[in-house]
Amino acid sequence: MVSGGEKTENQYFSGLRLARRVPITVKCKVDAPHNLVKYAARLRDRYREEFQAVWCVVDVDNFDIAAAVREADTAKVNLAVSDPCFELWLLLHFADHRAHIPDYRAARDPLARHVPGYDKKLDYAAFDPGVEEAVARAARLGPDNPVTGVGRLVGAVLHA
Repeated sequence: MVSGGEKTENQYFSGLRLARRVPITVKCKVDAPHNLVKYAARLRDRYREEFQAVWCVVDVDNFDIAAAVREADTAKVNLAVSDPCFELWLLLHFADHRAHIPDYRAARDPLARHVPGYDKKLDYAAFDPGVEEAVARAARLGPDNPVTGVGRLVGAVLHA
């Protein structure tokens, strides 16, 4: 899995790997989503025997997600987009949130009600009890903000 986030996503997926003993490798690289897809495809091609699937986890933020979607389709890389940000995925561990979220702050504030003091640093143990429910909640979201494809990734990893 390749992520555009250096901290939060890495902490979450590293915690998931340890707590659930799931086979996931996390690579972080700060770059635009379409470049992350290219990077993931290069890793897959270089280490083909080591991976069952390759995913990119990206936030909408202010990026051109359409370019990343096109690149992922061409490169055959799974893309898990969160609109507006990964914190939506984290919030879904605690609540069925379906109202529009304009930005990171608007996602962080309701998340902090469940995880006091949350601000880009997390202890995975707080999220583990709600993983399956987060996967289900993410699947029920519509195609527009708020939306996250991280549930598909986590569901695939849990049932691999």
